[in-house]
Amino acid sequence: MGTTSYPETVAEVIESIGAAGQRLNDINAVEAGAGNISACFNWPVDLDDFFNTSRDIDLPYDCPAWPGTPCWSPAPAAGYASCPATRATTWARSRCTRVAGPAPCTTARRATSTVRRRSSTPTSPCTRTRCANRGIPFHAVIHAQPPHLTLLSHIADYQSTAKLNAAILRWEPETIVQLREGVGYCLHVPGSDELMAANVANLRKHQIVLWAKHGVMARSDTSPLKACDRIEYAETGALYEYLNLSSGGRAQA
Repeated sequence: MGTTSYPETVAEVIESIGAAGQRLNDINAVEAGAGNISACFNWPVDLDDFFNTSRDIDLPYDCPAWPGTPCWSPAPAAGYASCPATRATTWARSRCTRVAGPAPCTTARRATSTVRRRSSTPTSPCTRTRCANRGIPFHAVIHAQPPHLTLLSHIADYQSTAKLNAAILRWEPETIVQLREGVGYCLHVPGSDELMAANVANLRKHQIVLWAKHGVMARSDTSPLKACDRIEYAETGALYEYLNLSSGGRAQA
């Protein structure tokens, strides 16, 4: 329960999301209501234990169809877990949205808890896209704003994938092992269609991507906590780079 191993039940997914949210909060990566966590899995679940109302909604963009697949997405700062529906869902904080219909999906069923509801905006399609394209049973995505990585993204010397990785992967051997593909870099306006397209493309090659002047997105095929691990490794590398800058760049190459 709550480890980086494959979650096997809804309760384990929820616990992993809650633990990941707490860890992100501990490293100051989810200030106030910032950030979100999404989880998608392909086993059926009963939503009645988590949500007491639901309604149909129109999606803001077409989604890959994977009818019946649960996908769930809360904001980590709130400490909530996410809740899967039955084959293609996503939720933020205390709601779950089930994508329905043939590909591409344009509508969804959103399940909500009237007791805990705080947010009602569907989250990124990255979890559903990856599950649908690769046929994997589980996928988790985290968006957060780790401060040192975000700071480096404001500095021209780090504003490319090659420059960023040369700076943050050199400090600890574990970082290279855990982030084998390195960290992708997206230099696009936050919230733009260009950033969304670049993010999806980068996440096909990397397990974590840094959005210029905004934050990161990390993914895992095992659990939300594993995605959180990748953020922590990258953020630690960025912290060492920041400390080196603060000391006048005195660290040996």
